[in-house]
Amino acid sequence: MDVHVTRSELRGTARAPPSKSYTHRALLAAGYSGGATVESPLISADTRATARAVNAFGGSVAPAGAAGSESTTEGDSDGDLGDADALAVDGFAGRPGVPDDVIDCANSGTTMRLVTAAAALADGVTVLTGDGSLRSRPQGPLLDALGDLGARAESTRANGRAPLVVGGPLAGGEVAIPGDVSSQYVTALLMAGAVTDEGIEVDLTTALKSAPYVDITLELLADFGVEATPVDEAGDPLDGAAGAAGFSVPGGQTYEPAGGSYAVPGDFSSISYLLGAGAVAAEPGETVRIEGARPSAQGDAAIVEIVEEMGAAVDWDREAGEIAVERAALSGVTVDVGDTPDLLPTIAALGAVADGETRIENCEHVRYKETDRVSAMAEELERLGAETTEEEDVLTVHGSESDLRGATVDGRADHRIVMALAVAALAAEGTTTIRGAEHVDVSFPGFFETVADLGMAVEHENAQGRQ
Repeated sequence: MDVHVTRSELRGTARAPPSKSYTHRALLAAGYSGGATVESPLISADTRATARAVNAFGGSVAPAGAAGSESTTEGDSDGDLGDADALAVDGFAGRPGVPDDVIDCANSGTTMRLVTAAAALADGVTVLTGDGSLRSRPQGPLLDALGDLGARAESTRANGRAPLVVGGPLAGGEVAIPGDVSSQYVTALLMAGAVTDEGIEVDLTTALKSAPYVDITLELLADFGVEATPVDEAGDPLDGAAGAAGFSVPGGQTYEPAGGSYAVPGDFSSISYLLGAGAVAAEPGETVRIEGARPSAQGDAAIVEIVEEMGAAVDWDREAGEIAVERAALSGVTVDVGDTPDLLPTIAALGAVADGETRIENCEHVRYKETDRVSAMAEELERLGAETTEEEDVLTVHGSESDLRGATVDGRADHRIVMALAVAALAAEGTTTIRGAEHVDVSFPGFFETVADLGMAVEHENAQGRQ
């Protein structure tokens, strides 16, 4: 589906969707439990993939209170989750069964990595695959780690990429893994390690990037009653994942959230697009207000400070969980996204509107997402008239040399590229056509309806024409 976005001004209030990162972890944690309710989940293409995996391992995921409260485990279905406010998860109590069929992770890298470690607990063989994009993403370090722990873990093409074949059961032990490819490898090992017999000690061979995402995992594990500890080089415990030399998770633990339920917070990655849209296109004298912005361990909350540093007036009422932003003449900044890779597309879009240079550093790992987001943003912003310089680990957007004008751009089948380009389109002269707009369903279903309610001039076009 294509969307056509015309330069426009925004005002009003929007609610951020629930966090995708937390929802993935909560669904699998509930699967590891004997059963739990996940409240306020994000129901999207990616999180449905995780629900399918829980089903495949012998659990079930269904809208809370649904008749029968049981999802199908047949084939590719994840049951009808609809837009439920809560999901009832019947867990497999730390012992996943061997799936009847291949687990299709679709386009969800988080699903594949977290579920790969879960599959190593099963007493048999699991096969995991995904779409073409997911089959191009690196899984080798996680496969190597599971192999070192005694599980069977291999790529069918012997290239460290899906399809994957994983077999257990995994008992636990000590393992070394790089920290600079994906923090999801650490998350996967910690979540699975808690239900092994021996527990798992993870030693990092390189510095950990995206540490806030591991902090999300540690926070969620604690909420499910599971102990996991980051440690320094001497083996002493740390308060958070930043600077950790490794992690320790004792075995024989039970997943059990207080009161039998867990509530998912709002998603700051998604908030970044609404915040960015307000900063570049709020009606003069008006604000764009964003609900659902309560503090959590999410590193992407850094977008609030970044937008302020660029010159926008931002008021964040943390207790109420509400952010208000006014339109401003933005200035370029230098940002390190080592811990916040998902913010790169938003920052790049804002940089194309700002005066001066916006330099996004420490971003090589952002090339290994749904697409190479560094190149994708450089190339698509240039189609809109921006000037960019791309290096292996740095993306510079030359805002003062940019003159944004409507054009046809490609969302690269990547939800974050699509939404970031929509932010840039709000400041471009004329109309911008964004191809592949349907991919916002991965993390922010209803994104274009939400910004249309704020005043974005947007038309949808499918095979039947414009709507």
